[in-house]
Order: sequence, then structure tokens, then C-alpha cells
Amino acid sequence: MTEHTHAPPRSLFLAGPFIQLIDPATGEMPAGARAPFDLLIKHFEAQGTAVHNAHRREAWGAELMRPEQCTKLDQDEIRKAELFVALPGSPASPGTHIEIGWASAFGKPIVLLLERGREYTFLVQGLHTVATVEGVVYTDLATALPAVDRAVQRVLARHLT
Repeated sequence: MTEHTHAPPRSLFLAGPFIQLIDPATGEMPAGARAPFDLLIKHFEAQGTAVHNAHRREAWGAELMRPEQCTKLDQDEIRKAELFVALPGSPASPGTHIEIGWASAFGKPIVLLLERGREYTFLVQGLHTVATVEGVVYTDLATALPAVDRAVQRVLARHLT
């Protein structure tokens, strides 16, 4: 049985821990914290997908928006995106969890990127019961990119049926 291949999504919102990853000394996310977001943005954009991401938009912490600005903008971008991809954070990222809730409430297909050996909240673990979700458990995100692409294909196919 062959899996039908869908075109890559036209747009996606990439969510993940942000504020708690900012180095207080520099006011920016250190390179190691930025790496998974950089990797995913480049990966999806190379497929022609428009990637909306607060980390990049706010210069990795150097140009933080006021809460009144970023909250509305994030929600609007999630509403408009074809797909929602998130690194939920462990420990849990409160902002990311709100965004996951919005994506679920808007009926968006969701791909959760879960680092092997980490603990995730019960509502993240059970999200598939109320939303169209595919999870990718990874040790090294770069080597997991083919699995991420397969999860995107599966979640989009399930969402369209």
C-alpha cells in the first residue's frame, strides 16, 4: 500500500519555547537553543512552505514585541496557517501550550516534535483524542527530518479526509 503524497503545506506556524530560552546576559537565544528552529525553518522553506515563527520574527529575543502585539499576531498567524508544528518544551513552555490549544481549537492539523526521554504534559500526550495530530519522537532532530516530513504528509492526509 503506497501512501499518497501531498504537496508540502503552503504555510505553517512553528511554535516552541522562547522566553525561557533567552539568555539574560545577551537578551537573545543562544545558538544551541536557536538550532532546532533554524533547522526546521530552513527545512520547510526549502520545500516552498512559508514559515511563521515568533523566534525569528522577534530576532531571537533581541526585538521582543509587547504582549499585546505578539499574542494577537501569533493567534492570527496560527489561524491562517495550513499546518501547526510545535516543540512543546520539557519543562513545558506555557506560551507554546497556549498556541497548541489555539491550533487545536482552530482545527489545524498538528505535528508535535517530542524529544526522546523527556516528559510531556498529559494534555499534550492526549491531544490526539481531540485534534488531528502526528507525533515525531526524536533523539537528533536533523536525522529525524525524513520522519517529520512523513508525519506532515500523514497529518495533512488525515485532515483532508
